[in-house]
Amino acid sequence: MGRPESPAREVSASAVAKLSTLDRFLAVWILLAMAVGLGLGRLVPGLNELLAAMEVGGISLPIALGLLVMMYPVLAKVRYDRLDTVTRDRRLLVSSLVINWLVGPAVMFALAWIFLADLPEYRTGLIIVGLARCIAMVIIWNDLACGHREAAAVLVALNSVFQVLLFGVLGWFYLDLLPGWLGLDTGGLDVSPWLIALNVLIFLGIPLAAGFLTRRTGEKRMGRERYEARFLPRIGPWALYGLLFTIVLLFALQGERITSQPLDVARIAVPLLAYFVLMWFGTFAFAKAIGMDYDRTTTLAFTAAGNNFELAIAVAIATFGVTSGQALAGVVGPLIEVPVLIALVYVSLAWRKRFVPERR
Repeated sequence: MGRPESPAREVSASAVAKLSTLDRFLAVWILLAMAVGLGLGRLVPGLNELLAAMEVGGISLPIALGLLVMMYPVLAKVRYDRLDTVTRDRRLLVSSLVINWLVGPAVMFALAWIFLADLPEYRTGLIIVGLARCIAMVIIWNDLACGHREAAAVLVALNSVFQVLLFGVLGWFYLDLLPGWLGLDTGGLDVSPWLIALNVLIFLGIPLAAGFLTRRTGEKRMGRERYEARFLPRIGPWALYGLLFTIVLLFALQGERITSQPLDVARIAVPLLAYFVLMWFGTFAFAKAIGMDYDRTTTLAFTAAGNNFELAIAVAIATFGVTSGQALAGVVGPLIEVPVLIALVYVSLAWRKRFVPERR
C-alpha cells in the first residue's frame, strides 16, 4: 500500500489544477514569444523602420497598445471598495508599505550595483524593475498558495496608487541622487525624473482609471457576482496577450543584441533570481516571526517578492527607447519571475502546516 499524499501536496496539486492553460504554462508562452520575436527580427529586417513610422513622442503605437492592454485587465479585477479591510490591520499595512517601498527598491538597487556595476543600461533597467511593485501576477500566486485574497487585492490597490505618486521620485532618488551620495559612477547616464513620472502616469494612470471605472460601472449594471464570474474571465487573458505581444516586438527589435551577447541575458537573470529569493524568504520569515497567520504571511511574502514588469517595461521603453538595455532587462524579468514564484507557491504550501497546531 502506497504512502498517502501529504495535505500540502494535495492542496498544491489542486491549486495548480485551477490554473487555466494560459496561466499554467506562462513561462512556456513567454519563451515561445521570445523565440517568435527573434525569428521576426531576422526575417523582417525593416521592422525597426516600420515601428519608427508609427511613433508618437518617441513611443511606438503598437508597443504602447500592447502595454496598455496588458495592464487594464489586472486593474479591472481590483476591489477598490475594500481598502478599509486592510487599513484596519495596521500591522499588515505598515509591514507591506515598508517592505514594498523601502526594502524592495533598496535590495534591487544593491543587487544591481553588485552584479551589473559595469553595465549601466542593464543596471538601470533592474533598478526600475525594483521600483515597480507588483500589482498583477501576485493575485494568481497568492490564490495558488491559499493566501488572504481580500488582503492581496487591497495591497495591490494600494501599490497601484503609491506607484502613481512615488515612482518618479524614487526613480530620481535611486538613479541619480543616491549614486551621487555614494560616489558611484553612473556612466554618464542622464535620467529625467519628470519623464519617468509622466510615463508612469500614462502607462499606469490610464489603465488604472479605466480599471476603476470598469469595476464601478460593471458592478452597478451586472452586480459584483456576475461581474467577477462572467466579465472578468473574458478580459483576463488579454493581460497575457498584451504581454506576449509586447515581448514579441521587443525581442524582434533586440534580436541581434541578444543573440550576439547571450551572457548579458544570463547576467541580468542572476540578480533577479537573488532578488526573488531574498525578498520572499525574508518577508515570509519576518511575518511569521511577528505572529501573522499563514494567510497574511503568504500574501505579504508574494506581494513583496513580485514586481510589476509590465510597468517597468513600459517606463523603460518610453524613457530609454525600445532597443535599450533597460527595456531588455525588463523583458528578461518575467521569464525569471514566473518559474521562481511558481516554485515558491509549493514552498509556501509545504510550510503551511507550521502555522497549524498539531492535532493529538
